[in-house]
Amino acid sequence: MSARWFADGRLHFALGIEDTFVPQSRPGERAIDEYVLTEHDRRYAADFALAADAGADLLRWGVPWYRVNPERGSWDWSWTDRAVDALLGAGLRPIVDLLHYGTPLWLDEQFANPDYPKHVAEYAQRIAERFGDRVSDWTPVNEPTVHALFCGEYGYWPPYLTGADGFATVALNIARGFVGTQQAIREIAGPGSTFVHVDAAMSFVVDHRAPEHQDEATRLRHQVHLVEDLVTGRVDDAHPLRALVAAATSDDELAWFAANAVQPDVMGVNYYPRHSTELFEAGVRHVGGFSDPRPSVDRGTDGLREAVLAYAERYGAPVMITETCVTATVAERLQWLDESVALADTLRDEGVNLVGYTWWPLFDMYEWTWRHTDRPRADHLLTMGLYDLVESPDGLQRVQNPVADRYREHALRH
Repeated sequence: MSARWFADGRLHFALGIEDTFVPQSRPGERAIDEYVLTEHDRRYAADFALAADAGADLLRWGVPWYRVNPERGSWDWSWTDRAVDALLGAGLRPIVDLLHYGTPLWLDEQFANPDYPKHVAEYAQRIAERFGDRVSDWTPVNEPTVHALFCGEYGYWPPYLTGADGFATVALNIARGFVGTQQAIREIAGPGSTFVHVDAAMSFVVDHRAPEHQDEATRLRHQVHLVEDLVTGRVDDAHPLRALVAAATSDDELAWFAANAVQPDVMGVNYYPRHSTELFEAGVRHVGGFSDPRPSVDRGTDGLREAVLAYAERYGAPVMITETCVTATVAERLQWLDESVALADTLRDEGVNLVGYTWWPLFDMYEWTWRHTDRPRADHLLTMGLYDLVESPDGLQRVQNPVADRYREHALRH
């Protein structure tokens, strides 16, 4: 596969391994590491073989920053070295997530730390030095909007900021680090590096009986693009969210973002039909997030079409569906797989430069609410994958289900 795999005219099929890391804990909240929960930390070689056998040529996979950088100035690559060797040995091409939530334990204030951009850029430099001769494709930050919401607006994850000011603080700091990350990798790994920017395709609808929510919904529709707009140098005095970030940044810094803009080689869209569209109800004031969620509206392939077209038009780059699935029965997963792949083919026939399709995840995962309970992991299982996670005396077995066969059929047909 060429360095610019996304320019070969194909629809590439990818899989992902859930890699959420929030290592901080406090009373009532456990640290969460999906690699440990799903036992990928010790079954990685077999997992990569499953992804290759399913027909994927790309794998979205992340490095646990908190594990490779356990103390300030200290680096431990032992596990990551073995995992990357196994991944490449399976014949897969990785798209490496540098940040899929969570900072090292030693970084006080996490994403609000004023030195966060410097530290994450150093981490990116170290990764590029370690793997840049063998890895070409990088995602600087997975879902920066969700980072800013969960860590900055909802107070759900560290550093537990809340409100519009919290959102702006986290969004701006993540954007600063995002720019530094991409610049560091490009400098070390060279012009052959490619960057897949990935964000959550969030949309908001307002009940016709709830006009009082229109302004908030409009703000959120703009807000979902804030980090990507910052890093691509699009935020200026005319930007709809300039007022939101006014207290947290300056005209000089916005000029810096414009002068140091980093662009996506591929724009990734994460879309879940049953979760990506939120509804504002009449007479109800939801904060949002897991603790006070707005109800979701299943817009099916209409919502996916809208998201792909919106990101393609806004950023002018090839587009990839970087996450999609339904958490449901095998029959429902098969239906969504067929419908969403059919939509991808239709969009390409219509001339949309859609270059990839990712079923996420390869095998089941555990809901993030595990962090907030003391119940066993089995109580938080999300049935999402091509392989079921089944408890056994030897740990979690990966049991193939019919979604794997159907995914393979689609991948081989393309």
